[in-house]
Amino acid sequence: MGEVCVEKKSKPRLSVVWRMSNVLMSVFFALASYVQINDPDAGLWMVSYGVPAVLSALIGFRPQVTETLPWRRVADLHLMISSAAIFILGWRLYAQRVTQIFQQEEGREFSGVTLTSVWLLLCRHSGRAPVGRLRVSTAVAITVFPIVAWLYYHVHKELRSEWPSHCKTAI
Repeated sequence: MGEVCVEKKSKPRLSVVWRMSNVLMSVFFALASYVQINDPDAGLWMVSYGVPAVLSALIGFRPQVTETLPWRRVADLHLMISSAAIFILGWRLYAQRVTQIFQQEEGREFSGVTLTSVWLLLCRHSGRAPVGRLRVSTAVAITVFPIVAWLYYHVHKELRSEWPSHCKTAI
């Protein structure tokens, strides 16, 4: 009987962590969209990060939004286009035998599109029922990783030394 009480108390906590993860990822995607301003093809990448930023923000404020038709259609369209971009960029990286993925512009683009796609896939149908521990744990790991990686590259300037100038001047 004590386990039932523990489960009931942990569900609201998981929901809060889920919502906060979505808000943090929304902020991260919005920041990623902003730094694209110096990129030669800025419009494409700003939309690529801006759409998941808006979709994640909506989940942060109202988790059941994932069950609405407009949210699902926008997310599905973004996932379809992103899947094509992941395939093209991945093939290009494979053909060039790139090993240091973050040192190549295509590698950073590939990683960003993959991150947005994985996040949207994780969010799909999350409003149907209370989120579970696995989904929330995965969300926390995915939320922490890009923020820590971005900070790491920001602190260690020598890692960015060979990046194009538009990648160095955004933030």
